[in-house]
Amino acid sequence: MIRLPPHAPGMRIGLFGGTFDPPHRAHLGASLLALKRLKLDRVWWLVTPGNPLKDTRGLAPLAERLASARALTRDPRIAITGFEADLGVRYSYDTVSYLVRRCPGVRFVWIMGADNLRSFHRWQKWRGITRLVPMAVIDRLGPSLYSVGGVAGQALAHARISESGASALADHRPPAWVFLHGLKSPLSSTALRAARGRAPGHKSAVESAETRDVAAAAGG
Repeated sequence: MIRLPPHAPGMRIGLFGGTFDPPHRAHLGASLLALKRLKLDRVWWLVTPGNPLKDTRGLAPLAERLASARALTRDPRIAITGFEADLGVRYSYDTVSYLVRRCPGVRFVWIMGADNLRSFHRWQKWRGITRLVPMAVIDRLGPSLYSVGGVAGQALAHARISESGASALADHRPPAWVFLHGLKSPLSSTALRAARGRAPGHKSAVESAETRDVAAAAGG
């Protein structure tokens, strides 16, 4: 039996997937924003073995990424899990489909950044994901300007709910999604890997500024 984080029928749980290589404060800020605005009980970070749409050469070992994610979050409402490796799946649709079957009564919400909405139509069975769970798209600096006008954003325009109704998203029957503003972070794992490659141990000005984003997400 695949071991999952604690859950129970009626719980509202956000699913935040990615390689998290490395995990950073924008990931944490997005999670805190979702917990607050969507009235979630928990957020699960689904640390994937690899992204089928990205070059995974040089990807840090899964155990290392899991440990880094746990060290960063330190919040009892955020669970870090790498169960996808044990499940043997590569695509988000298979993960979500498994969780919906395995956890009847749990109200899952898929969480992703605005940059991912822009490329969402390239995901395996992306429309199937939208029929399984509601989705929350988190604002990001730059991608927000064009993500909603992309292929997936336009295809799902009819299912978008008002941001003022975000707290009820988990209760909506899918397809349903909301765009959450308030976290305009420029940080990305790709940029951090590049920066660390140039100067190991160096903390960039962009990374340092993330403290403000996290504080705003948690209390603003």
